[in-house]
Amino acid sequence: MEPIVGSGKYTYRVDEEWQRPPAGLEVRACAVSVDSQDRVYCFNRNAEHPVLIFDREGNFLSSWGAGLFTFPHAIRIVRENGQDVVWLCDEHHQTFQKFTTDGKLLQTIGEKGARSDTGVPADDFSSAAWKKVTHGGGPFNLPTDIAFASDGSMFMTDGYGNARVHKFSADAQYLFSWGEPGTAPGQFNLPHGVWIDRRGRVLVADRENDRVQIFDQNGKLLSVWSTELIGPAFFYVDDDDVVYIPEHNGGRISILTLDGERLARWGDGPVHRSCHGIWVDSHSDLYVVQPGEWGRVRRVVKYERQ
Repeated sequence: MEPIVGSGKYTYRVDEEWQRPPAGLEVRACAVSVDSQDRVYCFNRNAEHPVLIFDREGNFLSSWGAGLFTFPHAIRIVRENGQDVVWLCDEHHQTFQKFTTDGKLLQTIGEKGARSDTGVPADDFSSAAWKKVTHGGGPFNLPTDIAFASDGSMFMTDGYGNARVHKFSADAQYLFSWGEPGTAPGQFNLPHGVWIDRRGRVLVADRENDRVQIFDQNGKLLSVWSTELIGPAFFYVDDDDVVYIPEHNGGRISILTLDGERLARWGDGPVHRSCHGIWVDSHSDLYVVQPGEWGRVRRVVKYERQ
């Protein structure tokens, strides 16, 4: 029998075997997003099949992007001019790239392989590189995520080799950055995920400081959520202003209001540890990137709203 998690309105049936790739296709997921047709896109650390597409039932539809990526990190599908487009963050390439849903490259932001000066050694691509950041730098040094304001402005978290959020204009012109390494308000230790909420605020998952910091679009700090979060990684905010957060270091999934009040939480320990992505479809079902029985090899697990 499939387990039930969550509480109250936010109760889900877990389907750990939802994702059914073809035999021989290795899934090493790092991020997930859903398009307007409820097709589920998995950004996959597999050089031959980096973008995997499934239907809601977990049936494999297609893949694309072979040979284009070095170290996938984040995926976000957004609507532009009535069409879905796919934004992908390659952490080690130092780039954000926009594609059509069938894999045609439309735009690249960032220079492949070029790392800004933050004090991190140029040959350090490790997940602990954030500990070596001595000062904030420009775009990019091992970036992590991207979000879009209503006017098309772009906000990127630059986290593993930097400690900043960068703002770009809608036509991809660099505007400014904010953040320095540290634990004080407004500082970051691994800014890992970003989202623009309905109020126009910039939500930043300050992962290794175990908090969410909220800014206006000029970089002014507005508030901080701790809410007993342990390594918040990414966000999804639904049309009811409900915030879904995978806790990378805590092995949990938290559901909060836009004021940081907890609505539900589940998971604790190695089964859920290293949660690294989350998205919600039009049926209010959740898709969460979390480890399988092989430890850090991640897959996408489906949580069906009850």
